[in-house]
Amino acid sequence: MVSINPESTETFGFQLGQKLNGGDIVALHGDLGSGKTVLARGIARGLGVTEPVASPTYTIVQEYTGRQWALYHIDMYRIDTVEAAEAFGLEYYLSDQSAIVVVEWAERIAPLLADENVIRVYLSHVEQDVRKIEMVTIPASGAE
Repeated sequence: MVSINPESTETFGFQLGQKLNGGDIVALHGDLGSGKTVLARGIARGLGVTEPVASPTYTIVQEYTGRQWALYHIDMYRIDTVEAAEAFGLEYYLSDQSAIVVVEWAERIAPLLADENVIRVYLSHVEQDVRKIEMVTIPASGAE
């Protein structure tokens, strides 16, 4: 898919968020400024989160309450090893079946995201506001 502006990236996230179920993990991959947080905000809106959604770069995890599921928005930018992620307690979030987990900079913890039910979304710059969005793994819960 090609997103022509941040709004269409957020809309894509909204549509994806509406299809997610508890225990689903969305692993976001992309360079700085590729739209990961915008997509995460759309997912949050699709889950019914009404409060502002920002990148949790400094807090690492932001927790939100949606209509049916909690959302853990996790940013691994400052966590540079699997060991550091484990020491932080990341596995608690990844194993919570009552929540949706969205992970920015997911490539930093790839071994912890080896489950076939992880949705992998790759975002890349095409032009100024244009992004290519590629979703390569579909979870058993039915997101498309």
